[in-house]
Amino acid sequence: MWAAGDGHLIRRIDWTPPTDDTHARGSILFMSGRGDAYEKYLESFEHWRQRGWRVSAADWRGQGGSGRLGADDSTGHIDDFALWIADLALLWADWADSREGPLVLMGHSMGGHLVLRAVIEQVLDPRPDALVLSAPMLDVFPEHLPTFAKRAMARIMTSVGDPRRPAWGSKEKPITLVSARRRFLTHDHDRYADEEWWRETRPELKLGAGSWGWVRGAADSIARIHRRGALESVAVPTLIVATDADKLVSPAATRAAFARIPDAEGVFFGKEARHEILREVDPVRDRALAAIDDFLARKLDAAPPS
Repeated sequence: MWAAGDGHLIRRIDWTPPTDDTHARGSILFMSGRGDAYEKYLESFEHWRQRGWRVSAADWRGQGGSGRLGADDSTGHIDDFALWIADLALLWADWADSREGPLVLMGHSMGGHLVLRAVIEQVLDPRPDALVLSAPMLDVFPEHLPTFAKRAMARIMTSVGDPRRPAWGSKEKPITLVSARRRFLTHDHDRYADEEWWRETRPELKLGAGSWGWVRGAADSIARIHRRGALESVAVPTLIVATDADKLVSPAATRAAFARIPDAEGVFFGKEARHEILREVDPVRDRALAAIDDFLARKLDAAPPS
């Protein structure tokens, strides 16, 4: 457990170091998505470890093993995404202290949104040497509804009731509709079952719907990322791995952001990939991991081990 600035305990993991740790290629900090816990990505951590990287991860405040902020244990609540940005800035500074070699920041979905915003707002010291975004949450559905309308709706809903109440039901997806939930996340039955196994084995990781406070925070934060000049200010080599078939985050917003980030590369899948690209079937996942490996090797001048 790592203590944030106000003493809130954040669950963190430092994955097993590379076999030859004295000659590690550098370090990766991975931040997961809304409702996630880092257990879901252990397979990817091991892949990067075998490629010579030291890998760490943490659960965002209020989810996974980092406590709860809402009125119950099942609703994912936050008053303002700025709290997560502040946590990340402190965690990054502490994590990066005395580390040698390149420092890489990765984020999936909401985690991708937050690490990108932290780079835009220049709150990370030292600055990351590379940024990898997996299916970043740069807007939410419905895509045709403009951000100002989504913000207005969220503000109305938080003003007429408890902002901590769930925005789309008491649970993200009822257990009886597991197959329906999986259709949003991955084609891989075994990797989806792995998430369910962790949730049953460690019940404290379970999290359902986001709150209306979360919806308001997301809409406000999305607006900040897309404001004039924000994405153009990103001075870190960036790789975006996404799918045009995503049904949880906006593919159109991802494409638009990709076009605005100065030193950005993109790997875009089609219907063969769902939202959790790093937990997809092997042909998709292997292509995504190979693209990440290649990107880091070229941008950081660190040739991958043979």
